[in-house]
Amino acid sequence: MISSSFSSQTQTHIPAPRRTSIKLNTTDNLITQLHNLCNQKRLKEAIQILNQIERPPASVYSTLIQLCCQIRALNEGKTVHKRMRYSGFLPGIVISNRLLDMYAKCGSLSDAQKVFDEMSEKDLCSWNTLISGYTKLGMLKEAKKLFDEMPERDNFSWTAMISGYVRFDKPKEALELYRMQEMSLLSKLNKFTVSSVLAASAAMGCLIIGKEIHGRITRAGLDFDDVVWSALMDMYGKCGSIDEARSVFDKLVDRDIVAWTAMIDRYFKDGRREEGFELFRQLMKSGIWPNEFTFAGVLNACAAAADEEIGKQVHGYMTRVYFNPLSFAASALVHTYSKCGNVENAKRVFNGMPQPDLVSWTSLITGYAQNGQPDEALEYFELLLKSNMKPDHITFVGVLSACTHAGLVDKGLEYFHSIKDIHGLTHTADHYACIIDLLARSGRFQEAENIISKMPMKPDKFLWASLLGGCRIHGNLELAEKAAKALFEIEPENPATYVTMANIYATAGSWDEVAKIRRSMDDKGVVKKPGLSWIEVKRETHVFLVGDTSHPKSKEIHEFLGKLSKRMREEGYVPDTNFVLHDVEEEQKEQNLSYHSEKLAVAFGIISTPPGTPLKVFKNLRTCVDCHNAIKYISKIVIRKITVRDSSRFHCFEDGNCSCRDYW
Repeated sequence: MISSSFSSQTQTHIPAPRRTSIKLNTTDNLITQLHNLCNQKRLKEAIQILNQIERPPASVYSTLIQLCCQIRALNEGKTVHKRMRYSGFLPGIVISNRLLDMYAKCGSLSDAQKVFDEMSEKDLCSWNTLISGYTKLGMLKEAKKLFDEMPERDNFSWTAMISGYVRFDKPKEALELYRMQEMSLLSKLNKFTVSSVLAASAAMGCLIIGKEIHGRITRAGLDFDDVVWSALMDMYGKCGSIDEARSVFDKLVDRDIVAWTAMIDRYFKDGRREEGFELFRQLMKSGIWPNEFTFAGVLNACAAAADEEIGKQVHGYMTRVYFNPLSFAASALVHTYSKCGNVENAKRVFNGMPQPDLVSWTSLITGYAQNGQPDEALEYFELLLKSNMKPDHITFVGVLSACTHAGLVDKGLEYFHSIKDIHGLTHTADHYACIIDLLARSGRFQEAENIISKMPMKPDKFLWASLLGGCRIHGNLELAEKAAKALFEIEPENPATYVTMANIYATAGSWDEVAKIRRSMDDKGVVKKPGLSWIEVKRETHVFLVGDTSHPKSKEIHEFLGKLSKRMREEGYVPDTNFVLHDVEEEQKEQNLSYHSEKLAVAFGIISTPPGTPLKVFKNLRTCVDCHNAIKYISKIVIRKITVRDSSRFHCFEDGNCSCRDYW
């Protein structure tokens, strides 16, 4: 019996501790497993484990919320938060702040605000987290309300608000807040605040404030790391103080490619092209590899200046370093060659791109249009449509320009209407300007006026200028005066309108009206922009004005033009004196035409290069009718390909013909 009793007591005593031990071990194992899953970012599986733990400790919730925040898993974060409430767990300030951070970074500010409002205790981190969340989403009023209610502020608080204003284009408010911070005894300068304030100064172009901040941080002995140096350089550059920006750039010890690219771009944006190219050459020698932003910036500068030679050098370097043909630098290369008139090279680069983007398609289409190859432009547009890529409004500007240069009026109207009817885009002011240009050049003024009357927006200066240009071609004096009146109201200081009207009156023989135009220009202080033409020979640019005699080879140029003029007349050339703005004898008019800047540049190119060398001349204004006609004859007589890029397009002269087919 004793033995039996002992046995019974033993059986009833031992099982209980075993069950408790198993339960504890199971919970510990689940918690360990959950942490391991979180480390592997297997969030959904970790949440499944959470549901198996009866009373999860704070560390479990903290780990899960942190992971939800890291991978921006809002729904899973809400699930964890709900489980926390259901289990009766009361989060302390640390976990509450993590919940705040998770909701803020996941963009759910309403949930973040609820957590904040429910917190019985808040610290500085709580306020800063919610303010930062609001500023990052541009909810600046909500952020400022919290900021004003804060019992205390630190540098993070000020920086969050100031940088928020800067990020969402409110530099004035950013600078006002900085002034408040300066007066606050609790605030101290730090590099993040300073960088944001410098960005605000740059956005507003406030050089004085920027310099003041520069002085303050110098006196305060703030550690000048790359963040501050870059912000200073950007501020000086955007405020137009390029030399100061360069001085800051030169003080950078470890210049990365971002700093190089920013400084090079700043030179280009300020019009200091040569210095930009020179700094790019220094970069090439520095051992630092340019990135696609660097290449794109330099190539766009080449495109703007039609500097094909440097563009080719950049292309060569890109090829040597095996640039990514999918990058937007490749698109910039297509754009550069197109703008420089070398559509063959543009096409070659385009064909080497595995997946040309819309910018590349548009650049090639526009390049063909401007280079007198409208058929190719429209062919590539149709290929673009077949590629399932959707054209945008800029693409259609190129397409309509191609129709304009080719005189394809009905085709142009078809494309114009398809913008809205087929492609679902909205007509822009540029589209209207293009279609009015097309109709006016072809003399279809009634249709042009009908379209203008139905426009949803007010006609801009480009549209009226297009209409005025068509009136000049067809001698439509009445409509020209209407277009000119609108242009005089929009931009009374633009000499082009006065000159075009004077040309129209001169053609009509209305010399009294020409005199009135001149008096009006004198009274208003409007000065005609001088026509400039330039040509590059042996890597040196030679610039010519009308009647220029300042060039070292001026005597040879004028003598050559005299001889050439005789040959041209023998071939049938007759000077077009219709647009010479002087009521003088015909012989004097012809002499005035003889020394236009593009003729001087072409003549210099011919006498300075071997026979048969192609010439490329640039002009800042639209080439005149007589020069256009004359260069056709010259190209045939000297057996040269002569390309003239004026303010609107390329004219490729060869064997007595022009690529524009006399329609420009």
